[in-house]
Amino acid sequence: MNALAPLVRFGTSTWTYEGWQGLVYHKTYARNRFKQECLAEYARYLYRGEPLFRTLGFDQTFYSPPTDAQLAFFAQQLPTGFEVCSKVWEEITVPMFASHPRYGQKMGQANPGFLDADRFLEQVLFPYSQAFMAHTGPFLFEFQRTGVDPKTFLSQLDRFLARLPKTYSYAIEVRDAGLLTADYHGLLKTHGVSHVYNHWTHMPALRQQHARLEEIFTAPFVVIRLLTPRGMTYENAVRTTRPYNRLVRPLPEMRADVMRLIRQGTAEQRAVFVLVNNRAEGCAPLTIQALVDDLTGAATAQSALEIGGAFVEPA
Repeated sequence: MNALAPLVRFGTSTWTYEGWQGLVYHKTYARNRFKQECLAEYARYLYRGEPLFRTLGFDQTFYSPPTDAQLAFFAQQLPTGFEVCSKVWEEITVPMFASHPRYGQKMGQANPGFLDADRFLEQVLFPYSQAFMAHTGPFLFEFQRTGVDPKTFLSQLDRFLARLPKTYSYAIEVRDAGLLTADYHGLLKTHGVSHVYNHWTHMPALRQQHARLEEIFTAPFVVIRLLTPRGMTYENAVRTTRPYNRLVRPLPEMRADVMRLIRQGTAEQRAVFVLVNNRAEGCAPLTIQALVDDLTGAATAQSALEIGGAFVEPA
């Protein structure tokens, strides 16, 4: 069995699932302290004798930017070299606030902070520079279906990216397949920013996204996010996968596409961040274990041990 390439970093979209107790989490936590204190155990979880999680998604930062104190608290739980992929606050990435009660008086209104570089630098990036530099991986800008004209959007995005410091890494997740154009690809390449290959309800398959981008990566790193199965609603995915402690529906096509992207990325000496959501197959840690086995040849070795009847656990 081969070792997992150091360029490959697997992680989950977030880490605070009590359904993973007995799988990832084995310590006893004080009442109401599990979510605050389990990050340290997550970051040191071993699979086949090696750390399984080498990155993590901060999904919660989509709803509000973290404070210095929050980031410092997270940093003290992480080992050296562990990098986190943080979603950027939605008030930077949505042109209009949705008709949802959580937006209060802003509900249904245009967002004056959309792609405001100063706001990103001051309210999002600054706390990371103070308390989380050693663990800051790519910032993920998630653009849901914006409703903005593609040319206008790309022009705004171009001006925005030009303002960002090159000392950090950035990745763009679009959820409108119509944006996967030569202009989009060229813009990312100009700024050294990665496309987020997102396996999601309404997006083309990962390999199709890569084909539309000429099968050429645009940054020194690659970001892949495995989210809701294609063609399945968020609500149905959640309903069929809770409490997220078993594989409900393995997705062989998705896994094969991930393997192709990882192999090309690592062959080109690019770091590859793979973030897995429970909604994809039912249990993100088990999906990651399966992907690691495929990459290292453990799955083949395991099959060989099963020949002849009795199963023997590999050492």
